[in-house]
Amino acid sequence: MDYRQSDSSTFNALLTSEYGPAIVAELSGNHNGSIDRAKKIIRLLADTGVTAVKLQTYTPESITMKSDSRDFLISNSESLWRGRSLFDLYQEAHTPWEWHAELFAQIQDLGMVAFSSPFDFTAVDLLEELGCPIYKIASFEITHIPLIRYAASTKKPIVISTGMASENEIKEALDAAAEGGASEVMLLKCTSSYPATSAEANLETIVDMQKRFKVPVGLSDHTLGIGVAVAAVAFGVEMIEKHVTLDRRAGGVDSAFSLEPHEFAVLASSCRQAKEAKGSVSYGPTSSEQQSLKLRRSIYVTQAMKAGDRFSTENLRVIRPAYGLHPRYYDSLLTKRASMDIEAGVPTTWDMFDP
Repeated sequence: MDYRQSDSSTFNALLTSEYGPAIVAELSGNHNGSIDRAKKIIRLLADTGVTAVKLQTYTPESITMKSDSRDFLISNSESLWRGRSLFDLYQEAHTPWEWHAELFAQIQDLGMVAFSSPFDFTAVDLLEELGCPIYKIASFEITHIPLIRYAASTKKPIVISTGMASENEIKEALDAAAEGGASEVMLLKCTSSYPATSAEANLETIVDMQKRFKVPVGLSDHTLGIGVAVAAVAFGVEMIEKHVTLDRRAGGVDSAFSLEPHEFAVLASSCRQAKEAKGSVSYGPTSSEQQSLKLRRSIYVTQAMKAGDRFSTENLRVIRPAYGLHPRYYDSLLTKRASMDIEAGVPTTWDMFDP
C-alpha cells in the first residue's frame, strides 16, 4: 500500500516552523499533579521556538488494571520506575481529563499547536470534542490496531511513534491508519528506553523509513540533552519531540530525560542552524567566500630585478595574497628571464617573462 497522501497541507499548516522540523514539547506527567505547574510550563515554552505542546490522554483504568501481581510491576532493574505498579505509575502521571480544555486553550492562545496521544476510544472522543487537530499514537500503542483505526476514522492526521516496532509492525500500523481514513500519516523514529542512549538512536533508520514507507519521518527522542535531536535534522526529520519539565531537580515521572523550557529555545535555534548547515551539494566558493579567495597564494617577485635577470627561487616565491599568477606555473617560470625592470613585492604577470 502507498501511504503517501496527495495533500499534506494539514501537517504543513499546523506544524510549520522557522526552525526546520516542528519542535514538539511533550508534557507527559511532568505536571506532577498540578494544573498550575502544567500551565507554568506551557507559559514558559511560549516564544522558545516550540511549535506544539502535546499531552497524553488516558486514565490509569484505561491503560492497565489495579493489581499487585508480578505481571503489573515494573521489574526492569534499569528503569526509572523499577518496583512500581503500572496502575500507580499511571495514576501519578496521567493528565486529568478536566484539565484538557483549559490547557488546550492556553497552548493555542500562546500561538502553539495543542494535540495529544489518546490511549483508548474514549480519549479520542474527548479530544474530538476539543477539536484536537492531530493524533499521536505512542510507541507502546503501535500494536493497538483498533485504536489506530479509531483515531484514523476522525480523518485527522496521525503521527505514529515506532519504538520497539519491527518493519512488519510499522506496516500493519500504517495499513490500519490508511484503512481508518487518516488524512495524513507521519512516523517517528523512537527508542523506547528512558533515558535512551545515543548509541541506540540509530538515526540512519530515518532515511530507510523515508524510502521504505514513503511518509514523512520525525524523531521522538528520549536521550539526554539535544545532541541526538539536532543530529537528526541532517537526516531530514520533519518533527522532533522531546519531553518537557519545569525543573529536573524538582523531579517528575519523566524529568530525568526531559528538557527544561529554556533548553527548548536552544534546541530550536540549534535545529535551525543544523537545517541551514545541511544546505545542498555545493563546490567552489560561496558568496561569502569570494573575499577569501584573495588570501590564497600566488607567484610574487620578492627581490628587485633588472631586465634580463634570471628568475630563481631567491627572487620568485609562492606567497599570499593571490593577485599574481597561479602557483601551478611556478616551476615552469624558474630560469626564465625578466622582460623588464621589476620592483620587489609585485605580483607576477605574463608580460614580465621573456618567452
